[in-house]
Amino acid sequence: MDLSTLETPCLILDKGKLKNNIDRLHKRMTKLGVNLRPHGKSAKNMDVMTMALEGQSGGITVSTLKEAEYYFSHGITDIVYAVGIAPVKMKRIVGLINKGAEITVLLDSIEQVTFVAEAGRKNGVDIPALIELDCDGHRSGVTLEDSLLLDIGRLLTNEKGVSLAGVLTHAGESYQCKSTDEIKAMAETERAMAVKCAEILRQDGLPCPIVSVGSTPTANFAEDLTGVTEVRAGVFMFYDLVMAGLGVCDESDVALSVLTSVIGHQKRKGWAITDAGWMALSRDRGTSGQRVDQGYGLVCDAEGAPMKDLIVSGTNQEHGIISARQQTELPLEALEIGSMVRILPNHACATGAMYDRYYVTDGSTAIVDVWHRVNGW
Repeated sequence: MDLSTLETPCLILDKGKLKNNIDRLHKRMTKLGVNLRPHGKSAKNMDVMTMALEGQSGGITVSTLKEAEYYFSHGITDIVYAVGIAPVKMKRIVGLINKGAEITVLLDSIEQVTFVAEAGRKNGVDIPALIELDCDGHRSGVTLEDSLLLDIGRLLTNEKGVSLAGVLTHAGESYQCKSTDEIKAMAETERAMAVKCAEILRQDGLPCPIVSVGSTPTANFAEDLTGVTEVRAGVFMFYDLVMAGLGVCDESDVALSVLTSVIGHQKRKGWAITDAGWMALSRDRGTSGQRVDQGYGLVCDAEGAPMKDLIVSGTNQEHGIISARQQTELPLEALEIGSMVRILPNHACATGAMYDRYYVTDGSTAIVDVWHRVNGW
């Protein structure tokens, strides 16, 4: 099979770039002396995660229970479900534990401790929990100054049916940084806050075996991870235009792309129309606040080489609009109707979620494998 034989739109994964990206972060973590707990939310596929786990301790992170069940069915038992737990999820959590999964939940409130402990007691299991920390005001979590940290820690330790596994934080604001120096500073903020919270728990006589930090930007620029037991990252496997805009990678490192067909021209507007709209690319506009706005994605030829100055400037549900960034004349001879181009995504996770499989290439347009993805919650 070759890319030219595929029905578009479809998702293309460059295996060589994937391996290079994974190897790069593995070497960083080895140098810093910390285990990588890869996040399965980007990959949603066991072939990718097998590569990401090579040389690591074996544990992974997930963002959905569908991912947890999928990876567990493929032999992974050590799983952190890194989204705040809700009561309606407890039946599936208990089900996984009863089958042999070592699944750890995430929480940041007394209310969550209460219903998790109740589910554990009712089903005769012990459910380990990480306390979520807010290191940057980005999202959920307990702050360093909040007495809730110790209140939750003590309750997790004293209640039956639940136990304190440690602390976890995510420097999501690293995605808004304007320079690599800012990312380095954010990485140190993330580390220092998590380590300090662990110290507070331990000084109170509470266990804190896990100190978990991570985001792809901070994982790539952290200079010191003293006191951290593991780093979580996910999109590093594929990278995307947001990561390139942050200086975390180059555009040439992006391993994921959407293959799409040119289906029309609007010459008076300087447009080429494709069959990949926002249903195929996602609505993510993560580069809009960066120095270079990549629209809905960067246009490459069928071999994956960027086409000078071309982006997907607009989308409808099933239509993409290609135009020149600087309003220069569109090279219609390279965008003939029926020809194929590839679009590098703003956000690999969001774009990948549109598809049920990867068509895997390895440096050419030949398809060397097909890897299926798990989607849903």
